[in-house]
Amino acid sequence: MYRLFLVISFAILLTTSCNRDKNSVSENAQQLDPKIEKLKLQTGFHAEHLYSPSENELGSWVAMTFDDKGRLITSDQYGALYRLKLAPIGADSLTPEIEKLKMQTGEQQPDSIIQMGYAQGLLYAFNSLYVMVNHWGNEEFEKTSGLYRLQDTNDDDQFDKITLLKEMNGAGEHGPHSIILGPEGESLYLIAGNHTDIPEMDAYRLPKVWQDDNLFPQIKDPRGHANSRGAPGGWIAKIDPEGKHWELVGAGFRNAFDIAFNEFGDLFTYDSDMEWDMGMPWYRPTRICHVTSGSEFGWRTGNGKWSSAYPDNLPAVLNIGQGSPTNVMYGEYAKFPERYRQSLFAFDWSFGIIYAVHLQPKGASYVGEKEEFLSGIPLPLTDGVIGPDGAMYFMTGGRRLDSDLYRVYYDGDADVSDKAQISKAAVAETKENKIRKQLEGYHNGYKEGAVDFAWPYLNHKDRFIQYAARLAVEHQPLQSWQERVYEEKDPVALTQGIVALSKHADKSQRERMLSKLLEIDYNGLSSKNQIDLLRAYELSLSRFGKPATSLQNKVINRLTPHYPAKTDVKNQLLSKILAYLDDPKLASKTLALLESKQGENASVMANTATDASDLILRNPQYGMDIAKTLKSLPPAQHTYYGMVLSTVSKGWTPELREQYFKWFYKAFSFKAGNSYIGFIDKARKKALTHVPENEFEYYDEMSGVSLLSGSGNELVKAVQPKGPGRNWKEEDIAPLLSNGLGIRDFEQGKNMFIATNCITCHSMQGEGENIGPDLTQLGTRFSLEDMLESIIEPNKVISDQYNTSVYSLKNGQSVVGRLMNEDDENYIISQNPYALDLLRNIPKDQVVEVKLSTLSLMPPGTINRLNEEELKDLLAYLMAGGNPENDIYE
Repeated sequence: MYRLFLVISFAILLTTSCNRDKNSVSENAQQLDPKIEKLKLQTGFHAEHLYSPSENELGSWVAMTFDDKGRLITSDQYGALYRLKLAPIGADSLTPEIEKLKMQTGEQQPDSIIQMGYAQGLLYAFNSLYVMVNHWGNEEFEKTSGLYRLQDTNDDDQFDKITLLKEMNGAGEHGPHSIILGPEGESLYLIAGNHTDIPEMDAYRLPKVWQDDNLFPQIKDPRGHANSRGAPGGWIAKIDPEGKHWELVGAGFRNAFDIAFNEFGDLFTYDSDMEWDMGMPWYRPTRICHVTSGSEFGWRTGNGKWSSAYPDNLPAVLNIGQGSPTNVMYGEYAKFPERYRQSLFAFDWSFGIIYAVHLQPKGASYVGEKEEFLSGIPLPLTDGVIGPDGAMYFMTGGRRLDSDLYRVYYDGDADVSDKAQISKAAVAETKENKIRKQLEGYHNGYKEGAVDFAWPYLNHKDRFIQYAARLAVEHQPLQSWQERVYEEKDPVALTQGIVALSKHADKSQRERMLSKLLEIDYNGLSSKNQIDLLRAYELSLSRFGKPATSLQNKVINRLTPHYPAKTDVKNQLLSKILAYLDDPKLASKTLALLESKQGENASVMANTATDASDLILRNPQYGMDIAKTLKSLPPAQHTYYGMVLSTVSKGWTPELREQYFKWFYKAFSFKAGNSYIGFIDKARKKALTHVPENEFEYYDEMSGVSLLSGSGNELVKAVQPKGPGRNWKEEDIAPLLSNGLGIRDFEQGKNMFIATNCITCHSMQGEGENIGPDLTQLGTRFSLEDMLESIIEPNKVISDQYNTSVYSLKNGQSVVGRLMNEDDENYIISQNPYALDLLRNIPKDQVVEVKLSTLSLMPPGTINRLNEEELKDLLAYLMAGGNPENDIYE
């Protein structure tokens, strides 16, 4: 049980209004379909609810495409394909005609159900249905993960031929995902997550020379996530319609689900974050990426993710924030106002938001500005597409959640003329973008003149041009450009040349490469070029190892005067390079940074387009983890320096060593993502390998071993459930309580109260938090049946005292928070239940509507780890109000 907000709601639901202005709530809310009423749309847009597959036992839909006859084809995440004939916009009856796809072949009986489904990507093109199967291990489903092509060879409007174009080694939520039509209409592009191996390609725009390329002491995720996954992570490929020629376009993603082209043929995706990394220096928020030819975005397992500032990967167009990216589509063909036709739509499953990302050309790439186009609570968005009628169609569902199909259309005053009438004057392709594409023409193997053409652009100020130029050089035979690197006099071009050499040369070049880098005047470079130079040092060392002692000392003497630097990314690079080279001054300098205030990025969660606090109450199941992290966020850069020091063996004094191990004890007091404690403990254990054997126990205790559980992945907690758990439902209440509770165990009940996280929101006998109501008197007011029903179905009844509101603003955005007070000018709200004193003012003159949320702060499923006896012990503890002398224990 996580939060029992509801159990006192029956007595106060009808009497408490929290001084809300009742006129501010939509007057006709009771008259509307609740599936529509919960949506917040931009002015002039309207939504229609078309169908609920889950209510009709057709599964939870996650993929969709329109065929050449305007019919919608969908896929259940764990089941079959369906074809829908949709009613037109505004029809009296919106219920579609639905058929489960069938097929007939010489090997099957007539009208047999098609053995195809489990799709996370669908595309109708070239008179075929392309299906990206993501097989989850159901033995009844015979198809493996991969890309399939379905065809109707006898024109009977049923698919009768299935061709496996490419089998893929990957499955699950990080498996094969979406497939789209190329911008020229003659090819296909597909994307897969980082748990899908890159199949053998016919061509590689990103040269197949990837490695981890990081001197930072590697620690894989302590909870085991993606520990077996190597570089380069998630990937995108281009293929021909027959699936005969495969070309790798880009990689380095974590788990981007979908891709889309804009009107200039530029490709974009929406990559995911790793929520267990929140609060740590390698955390990367969900982000919009411009996927250029041969692009690399630097995902690596565990703490090995690259900084976006490194020259051998590309930065995001826009950092969104926390979330779970799913669909991406471009609005070019929508009958929407021009602003939205030139926007990328990005879906967030966790927090129920469709972002409209307005892209503005900047140099050879873009900058993005996000707008909340549509949102709902809850609204687990899965897929979407612009239909032939110019409307937006989207679905909710996934993970067997309730699934719905919607249509959004525009009926406002703006011009929504055909695509041909869209003015491109507002968004023109830049000169730099054209140069980049010229350079990318050399990304497919040897071409005469490539090195001469690309070389002058190695010192270009535009990162995307510089990156494209380096890759153009790398695609040419090494002997045609290796000596040109050593002859280069320009420090910027030389740095880029060494970056290229580090990926293609061998160990025999190490001394020459480092010697050339030593010739570059560090102080004469811009901050960006200093970062590139340090990265070139790191790549040379990580690929080829330490040089001879004399050269090693020269590198130390060159770099150590610049450490510490004024920026975090340079300090990170300098600290790990100098630690690797055994700089004796590194320990004292880095410990000084551990005692200093934060650098320019006090929080790695701060520099995003969506403030983390804005997301907490949109989906408490995910948001409450964000809330707890924001309450006690660790100093991110301190975590980095602490890990760098874990491998340092030189330069220690007893005082420095004691200072360092005390830092670990302090680090355990912070709250971050679920893997934070495990990462800190693994670094602690690495550091302990460098202390004298007779002092091990002393430093082990000093650094906090007594605080940790046996696994080291979390702090010591109460006894955990033994299980086996079950998915508790309302129909289980009567059988469970039919014979009463019997003789109960107080201590186990208290442990279950802690283990199910009730104590993180509620107090009992003065212990716990005050986010929800005090539960000490709970048993005097409610029956066991009432308690258990409120735990299992927390959204049934929500007290006004603990409910949140959705404030729709004039600028089209929405804010979710709990109303704490109001005056004539402002609603005063709190967005973090763990920090109720952090208040935000919402000007009333900017609010167009206020709706009560239909989602409780207490998520469902909180007791699903408990077996029957553990659940009864918990209920007894609640009934007794945490009092071991209560009669229930007699």
